[in-house]
Amino acid sequence: MNKTSVIMGSLVLPLLASCGHEEKTEQKIIEKPEIEVKNGMLTPEVLEAFGRISQAVPSPDGSSVIFTLSYEDIQENKSNAEIYKMKSDGSDLTRLTKTASSESNIRWIENGEKIAFLRKDNDLNSMQVFVMDADGSNVKRLSEVKNGIECFEISPDGKKIVYGSPIDDFNQKDEDLFKDLPKTTGRVVDDLMYKHWDEWVTQIPHPFIADFSLEGISNHKDIMEGEPYECPMRPFGGADAFAWAPDGKSLVYVSRKQKGMDYSFSTDSNLYLYNLENGSTKCLTEGMPGYDTDPVFSPDGSKLAWLSMATPKYESDKKRLMVLDLASNEMTDLTANWDYWPEQIAWSPNGESIWFVAYYQGVEPVFKISLADCNIETIADGVYDYASVAPISDNAAISLRHSMREPNEIYCVAKGQEVKQLTSVNSELISQLKLGEVQKVMVPTTDGKEMLSWIILPPDFDPNKKYPAILYCQGGPQSAVSQFWSYRWNFMIMAANGYVVIAPNRRGVPGFGTEWNRQISGDYGGQNMKDYLSAADYIAAQPYVDKSKIGAIGASYGGFSVYWLAGHHEGRFAALIAHAGIFNLEAQYLETEEMWFADFDLGGPYWDKSNSIAQKTYANSPHLFVNDWTAPILVTVGELDYRILASQGMMAFNAAKMHGLECEMLVFPDENHWVLKPQNAILWQRVFFRFLDKYLK
Repeated sequence: MNKTSVIMGSLVLPLLASCGHEEKTEQKIIEKPEIEVKNGMLTPEVLEAFGRISQAVPSPDGSSVIFTLSYEDIQENKSNAEIYKMKSDGSDLTRLTKTASSESNIRWIENGEKIAFLRKDNDLNSMQVFVMDADGSNVKRLSEVKNGIECFEISPDGKKIVYGSPIDDFNQKDEDLFKDLPKTTGRVVDDLMYKHWDEWVTQIPHPFIADFSLEGISNHKDIMEGEPYECPMRPFGGADAFAWAPDGKSLVYVSRKQKGMDYSFSTDSNLYLYNLENGSTKCLTEGMPGYDTDPVFSPDGSKLAWLSMATPKYESDKKRLMVLDLASNEMTDLTANWDYWPEQIAWSPNGESIWFVAYYQGVEPVFKISLADCNIETIADGVYDYASVAPISDNAAISLRHSMREPNEIYCVAKGQEVKQLTSVNSELISQLKLGEVQKVMVPTTDGKEMLSWIILPPDFDPNKKYPAILYCQGGPQSAVSQFWSYRWNFMIMAANGYVVIAPNRRGVPGFGTEWNRQISGDYGGQNMKDYLSAADYIAAQPYVDKSKIGAIGASYGGFSVYWLAGHHEGRFAALIAHAGIFNLEAQYLETEEMWFADFDLGGPYWDKSNSIAQKTYANSPHLFVNDWTAPILVTVGELDYRILASQGMMAFNAAKMHGLECEMLVFPDENHWVLKPQNAILWQRVFFRFLDKYLK
């Protein structure tokens, strides 16, 4: 029996003792959890015990890196992130904060002498900007914004700050209706996008400019005053919506300046250049109808780079790396001749190239592209996903990296040099576990192509034994099946429970070119489902797999896939699990909030009988094939999920039950499209494996 220490320092280096300011609070400070690892087994409790690294930010001179590290507390049913600092070679790792409130949005200021960050202020009961010395001392709150601050960026000269803060939605209650009904909970709705992702839209984020100093933040100005539009954009937008010009006299922000029904059907976000001296705003991407996001100024301020999608409503279109010369207004697509697309971008200090990560043939390497000739170099690759890149010189960068076998750690990548690991937050825990082997295979498809698929084998794999197997169905639908590490759909925990897993990069995932990615749109229930069946047949044919004990699992579009496969698998599957999946496509078209996605991907409304693409899609809706369902099914849903309503899963469960199938349903009233709370996550895993074990073992 092995036992990891409670003290963070024993996990990485003795230098990890807290040396910074410690805030007094009645709330419990979450530390690295105490956990027992028995027989090398990865359990749900062990999975929740991993440290979660994010936000690796190099100092201005590249000599140090700050990052956040969070742990889950199962008993408290929450997580907490703290700030750490180390040198860029991985030495002198030091914990800077120790509070009961998570820190985020970490930024170096004052030439690396201080650090600004967000933390919840208990007195104001909202997120505010704090600052501390680079050693963690002298913590001070700088802001007192009524509705709190969601994200921020400080100008290069340190004199201004731009931040996002919620304001009341422009749809106010009608005073005549509500004046004598103070306890009513009713909402009057007169337009679309009245709820989004997991919340009712009562507030929208707006960008504010203010004076910034170490004495405080003052003279606040809403730079979109009178405009009822989001910035940053919900649900995932943050500080990446802002880019300061190096001289601090202007900034670029991202907004989709539409509302209600127009907003619900559009992906047309634009980049806006705001001039601080005269208050003017200029749209830089007029006439570009898709998503334009992630603006970054070149070091000398002469150019602006960003990611751009060309196709309206298509939220999974190729991301083009665009560069605008601000003097000549000449715009260049640097990746026009490259059939893959960047996920994050950062300029080299000399301004001659741009670093990025991109999904490429089932993994996510680090690349660098030259502005002069668009030549692309691979800086770091392997069977890994590099999740971020932040240059510390023209030839080296700090990056987060993970794989199916381990969560994020921080690495230094450099041209022509071996990748250097800088943190080992989870090494001790990983060393106690028996992990499965990951294999890459090429599966033949029904249309004569080859599909890169990952096979994950159980620990202590014996090729002479027969194992049950699982087909993993990816969500998105256009999300990569790369070397991702998941705290819910974790292949290592599936392997630890004795299952062989096959995870195919079926049609409709990025990393294999535009044609492969786009094929799925308007073809739900088509070639990508044939790809899944090809993968299922491939794994069933392996001598170490019991072909009578194969299951299919998935969430979101993966949940749709499971429901569709339930009516078309012809005896291939002995058990099925669907989380947050689409069961009835006609209902989904009207129930979801981001209508651009349903309108583009499903082909249009189901009532348009002249639209052959849409009619083909709806004719493939899983609810039409319940008569062919034969396998036991587990359905899991979150009632705060407004992307795919819980009623979709409830309909599927009811249909299975009335059809006489063995079925179960797990409902979380307090979860959205994911399962985020620690105790809910553990319950989900327990129910998941209890169900699979019942029918596949």
